[in-house]
Amino acid sequence: MIIITGAAGFIGSCMVKRLNDAGYTDLLIVDDFSRPDKQRNLEGKTFHAEVHRNNFVRWLERNHADVDAILHIGARTDTTELSTAIFDELNLEYSKALWILCSGFGIPLYYASSAATYGLGESGYADDHALIPGLKPLNPYGQSKQDFDVWALEQVAAGQAPPNWAGFKFFNVYGPNEYHKGRMASVIFHTTRQIKATGAMKLFRSHRPDYKDGEQSRDFIYVKDVLDVLLFFLENKPASAIYNLGTGKARTFYDLASSTFHALGLEPDISFMDTPVDIRDTYQYFTEADMSKMRAAGYHQPFYGLEEGIADYVQRYLRDENIY
Repeated sequence: MIIITGAAGFIGSCMVKRLNDAGYTDLLIVDDFSRPDKQRNLEGKTFHAEVHRNNFVRWLERNHADVDAILHIGARTDTTELSTAIFDELNLEYSKALWILCSGFGIPLYYASSAATYGLGESGYADDHALIPGLKPLNPYGQSKQDFDVWALEQVAAGQAPPNWAGFKFFNVYGPNEYHKGRMASVIFHTTRQIKATGAMKLFRSHRPDYKDGEQSRDFIYVKDVLDVLLFFLENKPASAIYNLGTGKARTFYDLASSTFHALGLEPDISFMDTPVDIRDTYQYFTEADMSKMRAAGYHQPFYGLEEGIADYVQRYLRDENIY
């Protein structure tokens, strides 16, 4: 049995579909299942059973012999949330509990970290374990992911780790099944919605003199690439480590929005608005994954190009609000 936490969410629900497509149906899904707008993400998917996240640790203690691997994707991901207590509970302590159980019961564990751990990128974007303790995230969400990465590496050094494990620093993931994410949904999602409503799109203005409006850049990765990487690790179990998971190529938000217009068969109509004050000081202006460790681990498939990924997302899913 394979377990997916966060299975009703964006990446988690897509992972259930990807596993189904690869022939896996003996799946246990874990989430809080309390939001009706997330239930749609599970339509048409095959799984053995579901367990509420609050009951999962106890379930795992009792049923660990049936578990082949855990994909721990569930997390509180709101970068505007300022309560460290929430992140400590849902992202840090919960993940520690799963790690300890997987270590004791010999269960492979693959978990979601985040590129938010890199902060302003003062130390670059290399996933070198020696650099990880010195990273400086910009918000409590990023700090919770950083705290767990550091703790996990301490456990490895102490000889207390799952038989195979990997942490993935997700960069800017976009794709279907993010309808429920609201403000935290991708810019592609919001661009499509704004175009449908107004025919135009507003991007955040730059508040730094070294970046022109719209030239803030991120490493945008299509969720289907993320799913393929996770499946590769699940099936091949390469070297245990923390890995970057992006494309290795930063692109501008202007490129992103323009490509969304083009995917809809329209000419871009883009203007700018001030970045909200509550995120302005913690806004990442540039991210770009160093993917050399991932490639060295044996993953050699090409990633979707930005224009290709956006066209697939917009035309197959967003335009008619389909799920994956």
